[in-house]
Amino acid sequence: MGPLASAVSRLYGRKGWIALAVCAAILFVGFPLANLILPKGSLLHVSDYTVVLFGKIMCYAIVAVAMDLIWGYTGILSLGHGLFFALGGYAMGMHLMRMIGREGQYQSELPDFMVFLDWKAYPWYWNFTEHFWYAALLVVLVPGLLAYVFGFFAFRSRIKGVYFSIITQALTFAFMLLFFRNDTGFGGNNGFTDFKRILGFQIATPQTRMALFMLTGATLILTLLLARGIVTSKLGRVLTAIRDAETRVMFSGYNPVHYKLFIWTVSAVICGIAGALYVPQVGIINPSEMSPANSIEIAIWVAVGGRGSLVGAILGAALVNGAKSVLTFAFPEYWLFFLGLLFILVTLFLPKGVVGMFDQIRTRLRERGLSRPAGASAP
Repeated sequence: MGPLASAVSRLYGRKGWIALAVCAAILFVGFPLANLILPKGSLLHVSDYTVVLFGKIMCYAIVAVAMDLIWGYTGILSLGHGLFFALGGYAMGMHLMRMIGREGQYQSELPDFMVFLDWKAYPWYWNFTEHFWYAALLVVLVPGLLAYVFGFFAFRSRIKGVYFSIITQALTFAFMLLFFRNDTGFGGNNGFTDFKRILGFQIATPQTRMALFMLTGATLILTLLLARGIVTSKLGRVLTAIRDAETRVMFSGYNPVHYKLFIWTVSAVICGIAGALYVPQVGIINPSEMSPANSIEIAIWVAVGGRGSLVGAILGAALVNGAKSVLTFAFPEYWLFFLGLLFILVTLFLPKGVVGMFDQIRTRLRERGLSRPAGASAP
């Protein structure tokens, strides 16, 4: 078996790759056909609203995978991933605001909120954001550098457990307050919205939205494969040992700080990319994305799906955000209460999440002879 075949088999078995191929076919063939080709009156037609909703959920699923890398496999509960998600979104939002040009309400080269505040020019940190490549660079560098600097001092000081969770949430809350200020230059309470085009294409057209949807789907699959490659490698075994506080890590010559800092930074960058994909599809980014509730909600996604299961993280993000859409429509004032109740119920009755529940069902069926072990031949 060659190196490539060995790497492929290490990531997933035959059934896993088939399942991934089926999902890719649905995302890259099924959705475009159902949305762009089939008429609106067709039973199988997928509306533009559904495309945007699924695109948004896939962005959240990317964040959930990033969260599971740092929490499920390293044991570090971060309540600051909402910040990295928002920073990536703001970096892309700055570029999209520049692309509005004179089509705003005030017909100025400056964004409407700057004209309203009587600003005469862009602040220095908006320089070069009219270039897509530069905005894409900011999407990666801003959350990555912030995470690296913060993690360097936090891990070097051996801050962990609940204390680390508290300071990550405090960092997120501080940035939220900063971005709420109008004089910060990021639109204050309203943030960025009313985007017109991206890379010269009108964002509002179904073709552009489908392209963004497919790009998000491809990013989700690549993120899953990257994360799977990390957790099944030697690095993944070290991270798991750090999570389980195995004493042999302390005497093996490995410095846990370096490994935690690496995976923490990678996780933050992934969140930034997810935020950049989220903004053009949803059409808005504001400081509420940095709220403490959003960061806690990210942890809920992973807990519901099952910590230490990358597919479970994706499933948890889909289930929770699907339930959130229904609850927000049915109970607009109480959806957060129901979401918290869901988290409590899952924690009490499904400590390993939905994936763990399915594993238990499969194990019990196997014990009763109703299911064959993996690899067993049919009688």
